[in-house]
Amino acid sequence: MDVTTAMLTRRSEQLLLDPAPDDNEFTYLLKVAAAAPDHGRLRPWRWVLVRGDDRDALGACFAEEAQEGRQAQVTSKVQRAPLLASLVFSPVQGHKVPEWEQLAATSGMAHALMLLLHARGFGSIWRTGTLVHSPRARRLLDLADGEDLLGWLYIGTPVPDAARKRRELCDVSGRLTTLSALTSAGSGSGRM
Repeated sequence: MDVTTAMLTRRSEQLLLDPAPDDNEFTYLLKVAAAAPDHGRLRPWRWVLVRGDDRDALGACFAEEAQEGRQAQVTSKVQRAPLLASLVFSPVQGHKVPEWEQLAATSGMAHALMLLLHARGFGSIWRTGTLVHSPRARRLLDLADGEDLLGWLYIGTPVPDAARKRRELCDVSGRLTTLSALTSAGSGSGRM
């Protein structure tokens, strides 16, 4: 699959079935995704893979922090995919590369990974929410001080018969400006 096709056909998949990539395949895809732009090659991130019965431990952690009456619903969420890849942001402190740029590099890597998974026939969906701030989840996933949990990439095989349309190109003309248009427009918007 070429990059343009991957970009226009990847979708966030709500329901994901077995199989998911095994640890070796995930590691290979992560090595490729790590080629995304990363000033200083800091790789300010790490992944914690949660699959099989480990999903129950994560679900129990979520249930402990859920509102009364929502424990079962929250616990069942971790069963929506065979693999939950937890993305931990580990910024390099005191480096000349500012933290915002390290976060941008982490986001670029995660997006590249989603495209690579799609090109291999896997589906994924990015899930966040209030539980990324959960002290219990932080302990379970062994986050250190200064690290942040950015969410979970739910990964598996998409439902085979689901209808998927190619994404339509959006109008970006209101988001594109040239410097010469800005300087000739004076105080106008200069947008194309």
